[in-house]
Amino acid sequence: MLKDYEFWFVVGSQFLYGPAVLETVAARASEMARQMNDAGHLPCKIVYKVTAKTNQEITEIVREANYDDRCAGLITWCHTFSPSKMWINGLAALRKPYCHLATQYGEAIPNEDIDMDFMNLNQSAHGDREHGFIAARLRMPRNVIAGHWKEETLQKRLGEWMRAAVGVAFSRNLKVMRFGDNMREVAVTEGDKVEAQIKLGWQVNTWPVGTLVEVMDQVTEAEIDAQMDAYRSRYTMPADHLDSVRYQAREEIAIRRMMDGEGCQAFTNTFQDLYGMRQLPGLASQDLMANGYGYGGEGDWKVSAMTAILKAMGEGKYGGTAFMEDYTYHMVQGEAFSLGAHMLEVCPSLAADRPRIEVHPLGIGDREAPARLVFEGHPGKAIVVSLVDMGGRMRLICQDIECIPPAMSMPNLPVARVMWRPEPSLATGIECWITAGGAHHTVLSYDVTAEQMRQWAAMMEIEYVHIGRETTPEALEEELFLKDLAWKLR
Repeated sequence: MLKDYEFWFVVGSQFLYGPAVLETVAARASEMARQMNDAGHLPCKIVYKVTAKTNQEITEIVREANYDDRCAGLITWCHTFSPSKMWINGLAALRKPYCHLATQYGEAIPNEDIDMDFMNLNQSAHGDREHGFIAARLRMPRNVIAGHWKEETLQKRLGEWMRAAVGVAFSRNLKVMRFGDNMREVAVTEGDKVEAQIKLGWQVNTWPVGTLVEVMDQVTEAEIDAQMDAYRSRYTMPADHLDSVRYQAREEIAIRRMMDGEGCQAFTNTFQDLYGMRQLPGLASQDLMANGYGYGGEGDWKVSAMTAILKAMGEGKYGGTAFMEDYTYHMVQGEAFSLGAHMLEVCPSLAADRPRIEVHPLGIGDREAPARLVFEGHPGKAIVVSLVDMGGRMRLICQDIECIPPAMSMPNLPVARVMWRPEPSLATGIECWITAGGAHHTVLSYDVTAEQMRQWAAMMEIEYVHIGRETTPEALEEELFLKDLAWKLR
């Protein structure tokens, strides 16, 4: 999917310098785009579009970008001095993410060759400051990246921003299919779907479970056989209980068929509404997540959407992204950690080893024992993310975590699970998460960073809260108080 997007490179100048300078600026901008693409550090292609010299040119390229589905954002740079009043109409109309690349064509000052002609052509140092002022004056969300354009570090930073911007493009076209409603009496999985569509672009609608059962009844044995072959290629298949596995294959095929038919990229269900179904989808939901779909348990449409978005942002990386839930804590002093799991539905992209398909009673939902994937998560740095509706605004909470190798075998817990140490510590992390209103459902990702989530939240113009190594409950309480005041004034 990342390859389907491109970012437009728009360079600022003016007619003051004459046609020869403008030709040089255009040639250099094209060269920069080509070389940055060829360096291999960017997940998406940069396309040089124009050296803009007038209000009309800028406004026209912004309008074109707004309505081009392939364009995921603009990257601007002022090689020469570009008076920023000419940018006002265009930037005010911009509806795509925007990165200001503060760079210059040459890396070093040419001591022997520098003269007034050189100075007239190479004015990025003050051209970019003029350009930056107008975005600040317009109070536009944007990312500023400074450094020489050939630097690997800069290109990687630009690539990380691109992934956040792709998350915005994906979000604004996201459709979530809900099978049934939310789990009864649960607060945090609720939310304003109208506000979510206005702010985030999500279309969240419900389809009857009975309709899913009708589609399941239409799935053929040949289709199930093909899905079983796909399971065998990726997972360790049991020798017995194949009927339960085949039923999960039937569920997966039907859910995918309904989602694809409606253009949905995420879905929810709940064990409290399984009308006409023999099993709660376990393996079915896990394998759908492994194929890029978002999922939320108990009707949690917000975490379902966020799972799909983070998967889109992390495409091409292999750490994994999954629907997750804090299940229980190990509070032994000196070795504290959190155990994350769910009844059935954790994505196998997190697995340290080849996942196993197992069939066990669920003890909830009053249905047959469902097949599910069982595995341990792999160690590594990751984040957990929660989007909550604070009434009048959305709040995105992101916490840094360190996933650890399994500290115990838990032979009687046949679920997919991950153990991690939250920053800054288990106890302080719990206090801060609860203070911020974080949900029990999260998205866990090794592939997306807290900085990318900050950028995504800024592009979507929603509140962002980060819990990291330096966070204290006292500082967080003050931050939340000030943010509450600020957002009420918006």
